[in-house]
Amino acid sequence: MPQPLSVHLIDGTYELFRQFYGRKRFEKKGPSPFGAVAGVLHSILEMIEKGATHVGVATDHVIESFRNRLWRGYKTSAGVPRDLMSQFPLLEEALAALGVAVWPMVEFEADDALAAAAAALDSDRRVTRVVICTPDKDLAQCVRGTRVVQLNRRTRVTMDEAGVIAKFGVPPASIPDYLALVGDAADGYPGLKGWGAKSAAAVLNRFGHLEAIPDDWHEWHVNASSPAALSETLTREREQALLFRTLATLRTDIPLFKSVNKSLSHEAHGELKPKTLQEFHGLHVETLL
Repeated sequence: MPQPLSVHLIDGTYELFRQFYGRKRFEKKGPSPFGAVAGVLHSILEMIEKGATHVGVATDHVIESFRNRLWRGYKTSAGVPRDLMSQFPLLEEALAALGVAVWPMVEFEADDALAAAAAALDSDRRVTRVVICTPDKDLAQCVRGTRVVQLNRRTRVTMDEAGVIAKFGVPPASIPDYLALVGDAADGYPGLKGWGAKSAAAVLNRFGHLEAIPDDWHEWHVNASSPAALSETLTREREQALLFRTLATLRTDIPLFKSVNKSLSHEAHGELKPKTLQEFHGLHVETLL
């Protein structure tokens, strides 16, 4: 009888930021040149000590991505402290040395890598659960039932598909449409004027995606505030809404794995053993095992 195989996918960028700013409050002599890295490694080692056997970490090797070419206001590295940016390569090297899979992203984002890994692992029947460790709301689109879930490691709250619906009012498949309407300040796009969380959830819970929303608000039959104004805005700015949805949609088609079947096998003793799998963007990365 095969043992349950659970995989943890970690947002290394979020973890590095969290460690950097969390430690900054207590480092009276100034930030350590590698303090955030040490914090992330300590955190991941704790996960392994508590039983995590398959761990992968995605990082934004550079903050900018293809999305910056689509929307000028999309997030950049502007304003990110240099002593934080300088720790990304150190983290990536340390993770690889530890034997943890690490995906340093350049053209895409760490969130794309997490989404691609989750989709690939979800297709492998030997994997019983995929835990995406990040609070970023755009990763909610990757949640599938109770099999692919999202974990906020800071609050220790795990969100399955029912949890996504309870929090946002829409299922995971509608999260990009939802973010297109309400915007995402962290990523730098504003959404559509007047569209709030409740109205967006009410409309999308009925129609699912932007294309399916009728131009005539009389056909909506939902409890939304000022539906006539919302309809007018959406009709006028539908192309922009579709662009925002493109920004919010995570890419699962990036070549993160050559073969999931070859890269996954259960380690009976829960040990992480580095094995080179393939080159990705010119970097040797490690398998999840």
